[in-house]
Amino acid sequence: MKALQHLKTISYHKWLVMKGCFAVGLYWQGICHDLSKYSWTEFRIGVKYFQGNRSPNAAEREQLGYSTAWLHHKGRNRHHWEYWMDYSGRLYESGMAPAPMPVRYVVEMFMDRIAASKVYRGEAYTDEDPLAYYRRAKESTMLHPDTRTLLETLLNMLAGKGEKETFSYIKKEVLK
Repeated sequence: MKALQHLKTISYHKWLVMKGCFAVGLYWQGICHDLSKYSWTEFRIGVKYFQGNRSPNAAEREQLGYSTAWLHHKGRNRHHWEYWMDYSGRLYESGMAPAPMPVRYVVEMFMDRIAASKVYRGEAYTDEDPLAYYRRAKESTMLHPDTRTLLETLLNMLAGKGEKETFSYIKKEVLK
């Protein structure tokens, strides 16, 4: 039963991201979004730790101290800021630093945050939820300044003006 519930959850999330990406013209990204969640490496962990109200990766992380599914996922999905972490300057001298994310992946990350909020908040979802979620983790989110500026602009616009106006802005201004 948990396998079916997890499959339903990840498929609904993927459908929501696809719908958002299609609305702004990112068709291929919408189609390919989170396909790694259907791989055995990620899917089996999702089933094992499925709770329905939050990511199974969080539960795996609580038990093991890390998430094998997340390590697999973030390395294959460019819409996650963690994918864009690299050594800065000379190798190993300056530590890790965020690289700037291409705009299309920032937009996909934005759509991903909306979809995750809709999935986990359900009927209680509002357009302020993705911004609130971002703010709770902002201090630990290592984004390149350009990436942070764009993401925060979109999240604030969503919270203040709603999806229709924000998606129109993305299509006409951000992805032009």
